[in-house]
Amino acid sequence: MPQQSKHLFAAVPTADEVTKAHERIHGYVHRTPLLSSAAINQLIGANIFFKCENFQKVGAFKSRGAVNAVFSATAEQIQHGVCTHSSGNHAQALARAAKLRGIPSRIVMPETAPKVKVSAVKGYGGQIVFCAPTLSDREATLKGVMAETGAFEVHPYNDLAVITGQATCAKEVYEDSNGSPDVVITPVGGGGLLSGTLASTLAWSPHTKVYGAEPSGADDAYRSLKAGEWIPSINPITIADGLLTSLGSNTWPIIRDHVSGILTADETYIVQAMRLIWERMKLVTEPSAAVPLAALLQLRGERRFQPFQNKHIVIILSGGNLDPDRIPWNQS
Repeated sequence: MPQQSKHLFAAVPTADEVTKAHERIHGYVHRTPLLSSAAINQLIGANIFFKCENFQKVGAFKSRGAVNAVFSATAEQIQHGVCTHSSGNHAQALARAAKLRGIPSRIVMPETAPKVKVSAVKGYGGQIVFCAPTLSDREATLKGVMAETGAFEVHPYNDLAVITGQATCAKEVYEDSNGSPDVVITPVGGGGLLSGTLASTLAWSPHTKVYGAEPSGADDAYRSLKAGEWIPSINPITIADGLLTSLGSNTWPIIRDHVSGILTADETYIVQAMRLIWERMKLVTEPSAAVPLAALLQLRGERRFQPFQNKHIVIILSGGNLDPDRIPWNQS
């Protein structure tokens, strides 16, 4: 990792940019609800609301960024369509956004991508190119697609138009909350949702503390923040397939400069949190979406929960695209 990486700088989307993105995507995405569970609040010891992006178009927050990126691009930029690499949710979101604008989409997906996400991409008309499940293979395959087709890349997270679109999620949180929350926690993989959440927090609720949450087996954001320099993941292993990617050159500096901290969760807590949400709230969530609650459960279990005790916390449930054949507590 080059030493100068610690000096990377990225502009944080402004309130005006986020507001325009919110207006642009209106009509193409849902305004998702904030829901709570008395049972979970009692178990955790905090007042928690869940921003239900599992109810979002394509089942994940990724619709926000993809629609904003596609509809803010010029006709010249997208004359040969759009392309990306994604394990699933951004792939679906971009394929749908492209279909809405009437342009082709070409999606590079790892061979290990969940079947439900592959099927959804195909359903939206996306042309899939499979590759090995590593970031280097995904990027190399995408370069080949771009060279062959001239398609315009819409990166899953390291794109300011995407980040600005993701920021609309937290904008809604602050508009719909009964009083600004003390804490907002989002999953963090590539960092697009967390970066966007930070942008909206700086604009509309600067006293709110924002945390990212990631699996212990894919903890590049935690390690990067602790070291003060960008440290990409190498061979991350986690059930949370949407969080296998590393931070990017645009997301890392926003997170570095503005996040209150990065929480981590072990796999057993991720499964426990996911099942708790299913059983207590009757909400279908994928493992990645359960990671913030898992991190709180782990802090509670390890008696390190004091900073969150009795706080008003919003957790962004990032998505609900789980392959029904891969429900973790049914695996032998």
